[in-house]
Amino acid sequence: MSFLSETLSRVKPSPTIAISTQAAELKAAGRDIVALSAGEPDFDTPDNIKAAAKAAIDAGKTKYTAPDGMIELKQAICAKFKRDNDLDYIPAQISVGTGGKQILYNALTATLNAGDDVIIPAPYWVSYPDMVLLAGGNPVVVEAPLETGFKLTAAQLEAAITPRTKWLIFNSPSNPTGAGYTWQELKSLTDVLLRHPHVWIMTDDMYEHLAYDGFEFCTPAQVEPELYNRTLTINGVSKAYAMTGWRIGYAGGPTELITAMRKVQSQSTSNPCTISQWAALEALNGPQDYIETSRPVFQARRDLVVGMLNEATGIHCATPEGAFYVYPSIAECIGKTTPQGVTIDTDEVFATELLKAEGVAVVFGAAFGLSPNFRVSYAASEADLRKACKRIQDFCASLT
Repeated sequence: MSFLSETLSRVKPSPTIAISTQAAELKAAGRDIVALSAGEPDFDTPDNIKAAAKAAIDAGKTKYTAPDGMIELKQAICAKFKRDNDLDYIPAQISVGTGGKQILYNALTATLNAGDDVIIPAPYWVSYPDMVLLAGGNPVVVEAPLETGFKLTAAQLEAAITPRTKWLIFNSPSNPTGAGYTWQELKSLTDVLLRHPHVWIMTDDMYEHLAYDGFEFCTPAQVEPELYNRTLTINGVSKAYAMTGWRIGYAGGPTELITAMRKVQSQSTSNPCTISQWAALEALNGPQDYIETSRPVFQARRDLVVGMLNEATGIHCATPEGAFYVYPSIAECIGKTTPQGVTIDTDEVFATELLKAEGVAVVFGAAFGLSPNFRVSYAASEADLRKACKRIQDFCASLT
């Protein structure tokens, strides 16, 4: 009899973390590796945010806070939701966690019972299905292919909803595709949800500020105010302010749900790092210059990567609306053979052989629920992106 729980056997380790770890090990062993696997801005955290954290330490602000965040930060989050999304919350409706991942996990743990379904459009962020499984629910994956712009359609959503459906997890702009839903595209989904009052919406808005070519971000409760009382609007400071390691995510939602999430957090991690909370407060309340200066840099990188990948034999790469990922198709590479005699029969084999041959780390599409593709994070320097894309071109050209 295994010592480990049956629940744990239902989930797998994060593929993105596993690949990033493998790339780091190869680099430490002396290989020339370009890692495009981690979803992490390569910019440093802005100076004003770092200064706020240092000031908090010097002022002795290093004690416990409320389990789900200090009141000052909750007030700043309320102001952010009003300023950016025209959503009205009070501090009692705000939860602050150790990254957006904890917010998602707390909400699922607090609400799912055995047999509950959670609709997850694919491609999805790798952790969504496994968190649903850990919480005892059933992930219902609905494929949103390239033909629909990697976006869930109203017809697909309608067909997926059953009496067992409890949540829809929604992410725009998307990890891994960068696809962003327009107001009208999102309205078509919220119209469906209005007809099914038992379905709640968990919206992951982490890439809100990374939108290009005039794309205007919107979030479900903003598009359809009637869904406000059954929507958990999740965001954080990791991507918008280059604060991944600070580990602060947050959400606004109905008081009953936030109270339940607080109970979960109070018996697991308790409060997020106090110093990180003071830093996040400055991120939200302070100058927003970093967002405006980093966005065009990311857009230029996107254009570089899309252009170079589309020059590679057998790759088709769509131009995303936001985030810092592209999700190219390798359908035309499937069935081909490497110079070493390895048949590329899956996108996982493609990614593995690319790393071996060219030293480029990407994440295979099966990890995100839609194949044959791979994910590239262009949150890297232009020099590294050019080098990596040239190596991908060389690898594809070597296939026969």
